[in-house]
Amino acid sequence: MTDEVQEGEVSAQMDLTTALKEVLKKAMIHDGLARGLHEATKALDRRQAQLCVLASDCDEGAYLKLIEALCTEHSVNLIKVGKKMELGEWVGLCKHDATGAARKVVKCSCVVVKDYGEQSEALNVLLEHFKNQS
Repeated sequence: MTDEVQEGEVSAQMDLTTALKEVLKKAMIHDGLARGLHEATKALDRRQAQLCVLASDCDEGAYLKLIEALCTEHSVNLIKVGKKMELGEWVGLCKHDATGAARKVVKCSCVVVKDYGEQSEALNVLLEHFKNQS
């Protein structure tokens, strides 16, 4: 009975950003990510996408319109995050030094999740967010 209470507390404490980071990490481990415009558009066109993450500070307006249109056309959930650098770090486009800090981070404007990997509390938080949004 105490396990159920603790699980409820975890979901109440987990915000959307933390849940997104964990889902991206698990998808990366299971080789379920498409990173960058080329890979993302291919995954969206093939209808392999389950979730799309787009950086709000993208330089190219046409880029944003293309990804948003493809997500709308194929009914794929879309989340916008703040910075390209953060998104690049979350999806593993960086090196880590001895202390664990990210170095040489490559910017990434768009990521598509093709395979969530395993079921987790973070994935439930994300799916609940999309359910409440519609």
